[in-house]
Amino acid sequence: MSDSSWGAPPPAGQTGYWGSTAGGPLQGAAPAGPAYDAPEAQQTRPMPIVPDGPAYGGDQDDDRGAARLSGPLFRDETFQAGELPAETQNPEPMSDVPQPPPAPAPQKKSAGRDLSAAIGVGVGLGVVIVASLFIVKAVFVGVIAIAVVVGLWELTSRLKERKEIRAPLVPLAVGGAAMVVAGYVRGAEGAWVAMALTALATLVWRMTERPEGYLKDVTAGVFAAFYVPFLATFVALLLAADDGPWRVLTFLVLTVVSDTGAYAVGWRFGKHKLAPRISPGKTREGLLGAVLFAMVAGALCMQFLIDGGAWWQGLLLGLAVAASATLGDLGESMIKRDLGIKDMGTLLPGHGGIMDRLDSLLPTAPVVWLLLVVFVGSA
Repeated sequence: MSDSSWGAPPPAGQTGYWGSTAGGPLQGAAPAGPAYDAPEAQQTRPMPIVPDGPAYGGDQDDDRGAARLSGPLFRDETFQAGELPAETQNPEPMSDVPQPPPAPAPQKKSAGRDLSAAIGVGVGLGVVIVASLFIVKAVFVGVIAIAVVVGLWELTSRLKERKEIRAPLVPLAVGGAAMVVAGYVRGAEGAWVAMALTALATLVWRMTERPEGYLKDVTAGVFAAFYVPFLATFVALLLAADDGPWRVLTFLVLTVVSDTGAYAVGWRFGKHKLAPRISPGKTREGLLGAVLFAMVAGALCMQFLIDGGAWWQGLLLGLAVAASATLGDLGESMIKRDLGIKDMGTLLPGHGGIMDRLDSLLPTAPVVWLLLVVFVGSA
């Protein structure tokens, strides 16, 4: 910018824009006018000379070494719009620098299901189970048999839909219900005999259809017979003892508490995945929560609910339940992942299907039955 844009320089001997009285104009001097008359300018304090150097980034006067500044020199000094330099009146617009996208707002963790429906269904099932358990044992045996039949229907239906595996439902349902009753009436021997007859009936029933796929169908049928009704038979074995209702209640409480502890701790503190390929939602912190919750509940149940039980036995029982319930849950997740489904059914709002509730109960039943037999006997 030329000197003419700032106006004529002050006369010799008068103080200019920079407060200097030296002869000769200074680059960047203020334009002449009433606001800069000599009497007023002489009353101002001289502006210190800024040392010459490139640190300030502006154009320097080679003769004087004064730095070129913009803006008022003193707090009470103002400019009119026409008196400011053009570069100050019309600053260059800022270059368009790409701004990073705003960080997404933190989202609250979600339980993944309708909790109100899940709690309502859970409470309803609990009332039915406890009422049938302590009123008439035979009624609870019927509840077990119904759960087994529905679970077999869900499992065989998903196998047929997703894998075209036709496991025969009729012999499985009849044999499964008979297996539960035989276990309650005749004990472990009756359960094994019913299991063998159910497997044989499955092989024979499938022979009435085309031979293609026979092997995979009967294999799936035998697997279903073992996985659902045979493991459920150990609940009937628990019930057959003199204090059977309390043993079954202990089994149910420990399994539910283990699942609840795993869910609560894992949802709040879970960071390290337990088995990401099988069940991405499960964490090691959740497993620790399951163990702690189940051990505390086991100590209380063995001390106050089981005749002849001790608290330290409950600690071992709770630890075993946490392990078996977690493995059962992972096993069910493995099956569903292989089938490409989220739930086995939709019968229970907020829970999925019956099999989605039996996943941790089924493998836990024989573990609890065995440890109670070791600790306090089978009577």
